[in-house]
Amino acid sequence: MFQPYQLSIALRYLRARSRDSFISFISLVSMLGIGLAVAVLIVVISVMNGFEYELQQKILGMVSDATIIGYEGPLEDWEAVREHALERPDVVAAAPFIEGEGMAVFGDNFAGVGVRGIVPGLESGVTTLADEIVEGDYDSLGSDGYNMLIGRALADELGAKLGDKVVLLLAEARVTPAGIAPRARAFTITGIFDAGMYEYDRGLVFVGMGAAGRLFQTGGKATSVSLRVRDIYAARQVATSVALELGGGFYVTDWSRQFANVFRSIALTKSIMFILLSMVVAVAAFNIVSTLIMVVREKRGDIAILRSFGAAPRAIMSVFATQGTAIGVIGTAFGLGLALVIMRYLDAVVRLIEDWFDIDLLSAEVYFIAELPTQARFGDIAGICSIAFALAVVATFYPALKAARQAPAEALRYE
Repeated sequence: MFQPYQLSIALRYLRARSRDSFISFISLVSMLGIGLAVAVLIVVISVMNGFEYELQQKILGMVSDATIIGYEGPLEDWEAVREHALERPDVVAAAPFIEGEGMAVFGDNFAGVGVRGIVPGLESGVTTLADEIVEGDYDSLGSDGYNMLIGRALADELGAKLGDKVVLLLAEARVTPAGIAPRARAFTITGIFDAGMYEYDRGLVFVGMGAAGRLFQTGGKATSVSLRVRDIYAARQVATSVALELGGGFYVTDWSRQFANVFRSIALTKSIMFILLSMVVAVAAFNIVSTLIMVVREKRGDIAILRSFGAAPRAIMSVFATQGTAIGVIGTAFGLGLALVIMRYLDAVVRLIEDWFDIDLLSAEVYFIAELPTQARFGDIAGICSIAFALAVVATFYPALKAARQAPAEALRYE
C-alpha cells in the first residue's frame, strides 16, 4: 500500500498469470541463467582460492619461510648465524640443516630423493614435520644412529615399512679396493610422515644432522640455516638483512622464490577464469534485454493508459528498470545461495563421481594435493555479485527507454 506504484507494477509483471505465463517463464529463465552463472563463477574462484591457500600452508609447513645458505660450501659457523638471526624481533625460530640428493634403494625398488639432515629439537620450530608423523618416533633423529623419516608415498613406492633398512646412494664416488663405487649408507626407517603433499611425501627424506654430516662429508657443518619469521611476506627482506649484517657471503632464498612459478600460475589462471566466467554472467544478464523487450511489447496498452493518466516517461522507465533489476537481484541471490551449497558438499560430490566412474579426478601426483578445498573470500563474492547486479541494471536501459518513448495514441489504437 505504501510502496511506489512503479515498484508495485514491476513486481506484478514478475508474477505469473494465465495470460502472461510465457512472459513470467522467460523472466524465470533469466533469473536462473544469472544465478547459475554467478554460482559457477563463485565456486570456481573459491576452489582456486582454496587450492592456493592449502598449497601455501602445506609448503610452509614442510619448508621454512626463508633460508640462509653457504655461498661456496657449508657454513663455517652456523651457530653464530642462528644466534644472530634470533636476536631480531621479526625472527621466531631458526634451525640448521644439511641438504643433499641421493637415491633410496630398498630391495629391487629405488627412487631419487632429497635428503635433509636436521636437529629435531630445533627443526620443530621452523617446520611442522613433527606434527606430520603418522608412524614411528620423530625424536629418533636426535640420536647418533643412522635413522630416517620417510614420506608415506615413498614408503608405498619402495614397499618399505617401519623398521626396514633403506640404502641411500650418493652420486659422489669413492675409491675402494674393489674399484670406484658410489658412497652408500643404510638407514633404518624410524618414522613415516604424511604431509598431504605428494612432492614431499614422495621426494623427501629426513635424517639426523650428524648422520647427514658424515654421509655428505661436511665436517659437522650445516649447509644452511632456515628461518621462521613473523610476516611470511617479508621473509626475503628479513633473511637478506641477516645475511648483510653478518658481512655477506651467503645465498638467500625464501618460500615465494622457491615456488614462484607455482603461485604465479595460480594467480594467472584465476584471473583468466574470472574474466571468462564474467562473460558468462554478462551473457546471462543480457538475457534480461530480450525479456524486457517482450514485456514492453506485451504491455503496450498498460503503458499507454499510464501515460494517459499523467505518468511521466521517467516513471515508465522506472517500472521496467525496476523489473529488470529485480530479476538481477533475485538471480544473483539465488546464485550466491547455490554456490554456498555446492561448496559445502563439493568434495563429497567429487568423491562420489570418482567412485561411480572409477577415475581419479584429483591425482596427488599432478595437483600436489589429493582433495578439493574451497575458500570463500568476502571480497571475491562481493565483487562477483556487484558485477552481476551492475550488468543486470545496464541491461534494463534500452528496453526501459523504448517503453518510455512509446506513443500512447499509437498503442491504444490497437487495443
